[in-house]
Amino acid sequence: MSATDKPLTPMLRQYYEIKKQHPGTLLFFRLGDFYELFFDDALIASREMEITLTARHKETGTPVPMCGIPYHAASGYIAKLVRKGFRVAICDQTEEASAAKKLVKREVVRVITPGTALESQLLESKQNNYLAAICGAGDGMGLALLDLSTGEFLATEFRGENAWLRVREQLEIFGPKELLFPNSLSPLFGHKSKTSFATSHTSFHQTANNQTTENPVALSDASSQSFEEFTLSPLDDWLFGYEHAEGLLLAQLGVAALDGFGLKGKSFAVSAAGAAVHYINETQRAQAGHLTEITYFESSEFLILDATTLSNLEIVEANDGNKAHTLLGVLDDTMTGMGARLLRQWLLRPSVRLAEIEMRLDAVAEFKQNSIKRDQTRRLLESLADLERLAGKITLSRITPRELQALRQSIETFPALQRQIADAQASLLQTLAENFDNLDDLGELIKTAIADEPPAAANEPGIIRDEYNAELDELRNLAKSGKSYIAAIEARERGRTGIASLKVKFNNVFGYFIEISHTNRDKVPADYERKQTLVNAERYTTPELKEYEVKVLGAEERIIALEIELFKEIRLKLAQQVKRIQGVARAIALLDVTSTLAEVAARRGYVRPQLHEGDEIEVRQARHPIVETFGERFVPNDLNLNNTTDRLLIITGPNMGGKSVFLKQSALLSILAQMGSFVPAASAKLAIVDRIFTRVGASDNLASGRSTFMVEMTETANILNTATPRSLILFDEVGRGTATFDGLSIAWAIAEYIHDHPQHSAKTLFATHYHEMTELEKLRPGVRNYQVAVSERNGEIVFLRRVVEGCASKSYGIEVARLAGLPRSVVERAREILTNLEQNELDLTGKPKFARHLKKPSAKLNQLSFFDETAQNDSPS
Repeated sequence: MSATDKPLTPMLRQYYEIKKQHPGTLLFFRLGDFYELFFDDALIASREMEITLTARHKETGTPVPMCGIPYHAASGYIAKLVRKGFRVAICDQTEEASAAKKLVKREVVRVITPGTALESQLLESKQNNYLAAICGAGDGMGLALLDLSTGEFLATEFRGENAWLRVREQLEIFGPKELLFPNSLSPLFGHKSKTSFATSHTSFHQTANNQTTENPVALSDASSQSFEEFTLSPLDDWLFGYEHAEGLLLAQLGVAALDGFGLKGKSFAVSAAGAAVHYINETQRAQAGHLTEITYFESSEFLILDATTLSNLEIVEANDGNKAHTLLGVLDDTMTGMGARLLRQWLLRPSVRLAEIEMRLDAVAEFKQNSIKRDQTRRLLESLADLERLAGKITLSRITPRELQALRQSIETFPALQRQIADAQASLLQTLAENFDNLDDLGELIKTAIADEPPAAANEPGIIRDEYNAELDELRNLAKSGKSYIAAIEARERGRTGIASLKVKFNNVFGYFIEISHTNRDKVPADYERKQTLVNAERYTTPELKEYEVKVLGAEERIIALEIELFKEIRLKLAQQVKRIQGVARAIALLDVTSTLAEVAARRGYVRPQLHEGDEIEVRQARHPIVETFGERFVPNDLNLNNTTDRLLIITGPNMGGKSVFLKQSALLSILAQMGSFVPAASAKLAIVDRIFTRVGASDNLASGRSTFMVEMTETANILNTATPRSLILFDEVGRGTATFDGLSIAWAIAEYIHDHPQHSAKTLFATHYHEMTELEKLRPGVRNYQVAVSERNGEIVFLRRVVEGCASKSYGIEVARLAGLPRSVVERAREILTNLEQNELDLTGKPKFARHLKKPSAKLNQLSFFDETAQNDSPS
């Protein structure tokens, strides 16, 4: 149903004109105390918000579909739509109805999208809400990441034929909520999208009826299915033009050149970042003044953890869906939203710079050693508001009076917080203490100007404190004196008229009036003017009452207008200092993360790792941080790895014996150490690694027609082509997805390749059930065999969970099957078959004697047994 199919009323014509300017959005059109949606928007919104669909102009025979929600309840409904991937345009009245000659002027004041949301219902306090933008061609690609809620702004670019893979990798790490890209790159996503892309720079992904629809798309294959999906937003290609983008960035950052931000010669990064700024300006209808810096980064500055590795190691998402059962869940005892987001960033992008890591470790060590300082610091941090997000709200004019009071209360805590680190020895803490800005002047401004208990909204009376503004005080006095003034008029008129029941009243329709019952109307003075007749009374006014009404009502209206005006002035003063607020927020986040890591280290018995830029990894009594937290008693193990004599460890042993845990804990220790955390071990000497690869388990990707084995081989190919001597590789049961001999052959060739090729000769842990691979130790100098120890007692096995040198003599798979609860007859038969296979017992046809003890089938079944031929050949002739 289209708006153009019928003649439009003036109001609907206004709606239609505004809607044309904002295709691809659901338009929330303000009518009085409601937001209304019409036509196709109403059909979609009523379904998605689960509200009643009604219609206007039914009497004309061409009803207009319509649905609406109360203005005061809109935020919850908007959040529901945005979470589903829709873009919502907020169209408000921009002039008072009393000032309008015809229609009240309306315009879109903001477009809310998944990547630009500021509403608390749409933000997770413990993680960033990134908007991403990508662009590029065959010779390179750019990537920008912007968190509007905090002001964090990052950019990078990649050159060469693998540029898209590297961009995709970063998207998987950062997990943006929304992705901007030029229409020319639509083929990158078309095979995963059921929608067509629109060409308007304000448009979103569209359905056939040109309306938005939920369309989150994950950019990687089965390996990253556990990662958050994001909404696709295609834009016109010209928005990614270098000159346009550069101009926007220069204006946004207030500089004459971008060289100081590391963007010289980074044309792809600049283009992506400029498109992100354009999108923010278009959607917010306000200058995002808190976007004051942009940071250019190289992926080589961080330990790279791709989506597969993050998933396999359960860094931020657990296999069982419980977020507590992740490495982040074990570590995150932060006190603030700022600290929680920084902790997550460190965990997803550990550093590879030794000096930076050591600086973090020094701070953690100091907090760990001084429990009093740590406890007092954390107690103070717990009371702080989320300064990063408050700073964003200030510049975008979204902050409320109550949030300003929360900012003031936080500022009052700063002196005590600074005292806690004033005598610090760690250089990081010393720097924070010396440069800590207490924001005294901003706290004093808020304290002087904002009432202690202000209203929730910025357009309600009671925001400004008494004695802040003389005119406001005078108006308030006039309004407050109303009761006593009205009481005096009422008493005087009763005496003058002799009417004891005379009352002076007020309502919103008639204003102030004198009410007299009909039984007393003969006593009404001649100077009274009739206003309204009721069933039992008459209402009158007087010149004095008219004059007072004008004065009082004008004062009340002026009070609201003046408070709004003063609040905007205060907000502007704070916005001019937002960079200072952001600086303090970063300092607080650092204090929060380092004190939290110290708390976890003290509570769980972690030790400081010794990091170096060589190639040796020597760990004593290492533990898996997640398993030891939520599992039973943990058995620690040692690890020795290097790039020469112990570069490839072949690990054999039964399922459930602990091979996978050993592999994963080895990687987790490196991640913890390089993010700046202590580690669960008795001691740890760790080489800095540039990347961790994991090939652990696989699942079919049926949607793209890829089998388990295909997924396994694709991931393995990526490892073999990408690993460096500084990488760490975990292989768990490579080759098991195909026939035994094929799998063994592939696993053997992979191990040889890693060992023999210097450019890909990474430190590798290779867990396998192919016992034949232990022969590699005799053939390659860098291979060492290890096994998971098992004890056999009275025919039963006990998993010791200890990794020791040597190779397992058998896999104990049947014993594991018994422990899993297979029927006893199945287990016994499996043992018999295994014995036959191991003894190479064959029948006359050369087949294993699987069916020696099978009974002959009953004649009643009237069908042959699968093993009939074997049984007959095995019987005496």
